[in-house]
Amino acid sequence: MSTILDTFIAPPCHDTIEILYQDEHLVIINKPSGLLSLSGKNPQNLDSVHYRLVKTFPGCTLIHRLDFGTSGLMVIARNKTINAALCQQFSQRTVTKIYSALLCGHLENNEGAIDAPIAKDPALFPLMSICAITGKPARSRYRVIERFYRVGEDGAELPLTRVELTPETGRTHQLRIHCQQLGHPILGCDLYGGLLRPGTEKTPRLMLHASELHFVHPIRKEIIKAQNASPF
Repeated sequence: MSTILDTFIAPPCHDTIEILYQDEHLVIINKPSGLLSLSGKNPQNLDSVHYRLVKTFPGCTLIHRLDFGTSGLMVIARNKTINAALCQQFSQRTVTKIYSALLCGHLENNEGAIDAPIAKDPALFPLMSICAITGKPARSRYRVIERFYRVGEDGAELPLTRVELTPETGRTHQLRIHCQQLGHPILGCDLYGGLLRPGTEKTPRLMLHASELHFVHPIRKEIIKAQNASPF
C-alpha cells in the first residue's frame, strides 16, 4: 500500500470570506480562490474557511468543500442537527451545484455530458484518475456560454470557452478531471493540464467558480437559490 505524502504548503490568502446570508441555522459564503476549505495536517496550512468561520460561528461545520483554487458558494451548518439535514440532501443528490469555468480551446458542441468513473491512486497523489475498473461513477454536464479569444502577454490569441458546469455526482476533482477528459482543461488548473498550452502559463488562478447552489432550508423548508456571479 502506498503512503500518501502531502507536501503542499498553501501561500497566505489575504482575501476575506464574504458572508452572503446568515441565520441561526446556517451561513452561505463566497469563498475566495487560494483558501483551503479545511485546515491541513501541516501546521503551516492552518488557515482555512473553517478555521476563520468557527471564530465567528462557534460549532459551525462544513457540509461540502471547494478545492483550494476554486472560489464561490459554500453552505455552512451552525449546529449538528442542521449538519445532518444538509449532509442528507447532498448525499441524496437533491442539491443543485452550478459552476462557471473558462476552458482552454473552443468546445465543438454547445452542450453535453461527461461520464467517466474517477479513482484515487495514492501513487499519484494529489491527482485523481479516470479508471473504469476501480473508479466510482461520475457524471458532469456542460453548457457553452460563449467562445472567445484572450490576448496573452506575448500578443498571441488564446482561444477560450466560458461554460456552465453541473456535476451530478460529487467526486474529488470531478469537474477538473472531466474537463481534461473532454480535451479542454480548465484554464489555470495545475493538476490537469490547464497551464500547459501556450499563453496559459501565467494564469493567476484556477478559473472555476461555484456560482449557484440550490437546496432546501432544513428548518423553513423553503428552496434556497443562492447565486454569486463569476469574478472572471
